[in-house]
Amino acid sequence: MATQEDKNLRLKRSKSLNQADDFRKCEEIVRQLQPDKPCHKYQDSLFSWSSGFNDFNGFVNWAFVLLMMGGIRLLLENLLKYGIRIDPNVWLLLLFGGNGKEHNAALLLLTFVSYSYYMIRKLKFGFISDGIVPIFLSLFIEKAMAKRIFSENIGFAIQIINITYVIILPMILITTYSKRFGLLGATTVCMTYSIIFLKLWSYIQVNMWCRKQRNEKLLHKMKESVSFSNCLHKEKSSNNKGVNEVNLHLVIYPDNLNIQDIVYFMFIPTLCYELNFPRTDRIRKRFIVKRILELIIGVHVLAALFQQWIIPSVKHSLIPFTNMDILKSIERMLKLSIPNHLLWLVMFYLLFHSWLNFIGEIFHFADRNFYLDWWNATNSNVFWRKWNTVVHRWALRHVYLPMVDIGYSKFVASTAVFFISAFFHEFLVSVPLGIFRSWAFVGMMLQIPLSSVSMYMEKHYGPRLGNVTVWLSLILGQPLCIMMYYHDYVISHYGKALIEQFGHL
Repeated sequence: MATQEDKNLRLKRSKSLNQADDFRKCEEIVRQLQPDKPCHKYQDSLFSWSSGFNDFNGFVNWAFVLLMMGGIRLLLENLLKYGIRIDPNVWLLLLFGGNGKEHNAALLLLTFVSYSYYMIRKLKFGFISDGIVPIFLSLFIEKAMAKRIFSENIGFAIQIINITYVIILPMILITTYSKRFGLLGATTVCMTYSIIFLKLWSYIQVNMWCRKQRNEKLLHKMKESVSFSNCLHKEKSSNNKGVNEVNLHLVIYPDNLNIQDIVYFMFIPTLCYELNFPRTDRIRKRFIVKRILELIIGVHVLAALFQQWIIPSVKHSLIPFTNMDILKSIERMLKLSIPNHLLWLVMFYLLFHSWLNFIGEIFHFADRNFYLDWWNATNSNVFWRKWNTVVHRWALRHVYLPMVDIGYSKFVASTAVFFISAFFHEFLVSVPLGIFRSWAFVGMMLQIPLSSVSMYMEKHYGPRLGNVTVWLSLILGQPLCIMMYYHDYVISHYGKALIEQFGHL
């Protein structure tokens, strides 16, 4: 506890500082009146924290110019070393696999058709099956539960089996018929079925909430009805016409259980089901044309960047990575980080802005909040909330909040969200490649401790260093994961003979 002498000492110092400031101000006034035209005053250097200066936008431009010059140098080095490697024929080979129409038919088959054994039998001949689609099966089950044909437990069990089979089907068929699918084709199939799985999860859970509200006890429902009627009566007295118009347009459970509703939900750019989605009044033709041009140009840029820059860098990282040459592996990872990061940024823009806005415009879907300012994220938690709001909204609504509501801690709920995300990251990488590793899964689960590190940096060293930590994890983490998967893919499919071949290059 501070003594009286310490308090007096602090008060004395405070008075002395104030007196010094007053003396400086008086001195400045007197000096300005002198005939020597003084040009100096009390001030700190701009790089001193005490200066209060914080406008460093020029350094941002300087860093951008240096980055651009470094990228151009790497591009010229790549062209001089490898020549022009861009070949559209290879793009088609990557998309459809080995050859021909049967691979294209197989891709369309798995993207749009169901999961019956009849479909598996027809897959051998490349025909499109007419089996039962899991989407419509889910609708049938929901209708049955709404009419009390199925009990809640039986219906829920069937729904769980249904959506589980949706996510297992691509794993079985792509692994069994691996020669019928190219890498991009298999990735498209896995992405499509992952989206269907998440959408059906939301569809099932939302309808369950609606049934729960409908099946409440009669007394409780009557109380709610009375209070709602009173509220509605007051509203009608003020704006009777507006309320009636809203009530006429709103869909109420179980009127939403129809084919048109679930098909619309499957096509719009969201994973979260609602009975009444916000919709636009018209389709903007100029907006559609812009998004189509972005997609056409962007896809070609992605393919060219991948073929010209990514593939050579990854191939030449194989030997150092196999030999565990740490310095060379780090050098290769840093060399790969720039083109990979450019590829990732272009993919982000094409997917979350061009494609999702195009789909939203076509289907009159009004909620276009597909991403936030993730580039300003000061820690990893903020980044994962902002960079993909479509998935974040689904995880928050259907995993995190329900787990917290039934008594789980926030940490456990967050871990469950990251676990599901890690599973799908691994699913979208391992299944198309035909190798089952855990690098993508581990990388996503490591986001939990990385989040603590980035929040520590933000708290103790400021939001700028927290943002730098997020950028470093994005720029360096992905090349490392690519190198690991490529190494395992070569070992699994071609053996050490190809590694020895690269070693002589």
